[in-house]
Amino acid sequence: MSLKTCNIKLVKNRVYAFIDSQNLNLGILDQGWKLDFKRFRVYLKDKYKVDKAFLFIGYISENEALYDFLKKSGYKLVFKPTVETDKKTKGNVDAELVLWSAAVEYKNYDKAIIVSGDGDFRCLVEYLVKKRKMARVIIPNRQKFSRLLWEFRAYLDFANNLKSKLEYNKEK
Repeated sequence: MSLKTCNIKLVKNRVYAFIDSQNLNLGILDQGWKLDFKRFRVYLKDKYKVDKAFLFIGYISENEALYDFLKKSGYKLVFKPTVETDKKTKGNVDAELVLWSAAVEYKNYDKAIIVSGDGDFRCLVEYLVKKRKMARVIIPNRQKFSRLLWEFRAYLDFANNLKSKLEYNKEK
């Protein structure tokens, strides 16, 4: 008996990750280790079955080699223009991440992974939970995340215990 005669529809759950690169990077660095972004992309695919991973990042022209590496590692980059303030480069990606996950790519995925510990994403998580599109929220640092997300603790995963799997090692 074929699948066609049984009217069984094979459904592939399309999972997209939306990553706040600054929150992820700083959350890991605060724990005393550096994230291997290439291995993190593989981890997202293996553990969460992520089809597409959107990395939201501030654009700095001197970082073209980094951007090329991230693209080759499997990320879709979404750039935010940056501004210089008090010797700091600022490129807050929150609005872009919300726009892409709740509008631009919304119809293209079945489940979303949000990678950030920023409480500004509470409303997005709440929305995705109500729409049954929320898969997980990956918090980079369990000691430093917004408690506004705690209401959704059933969806939270933490990256603190991933050092052995995802730490950048220059020799590798």
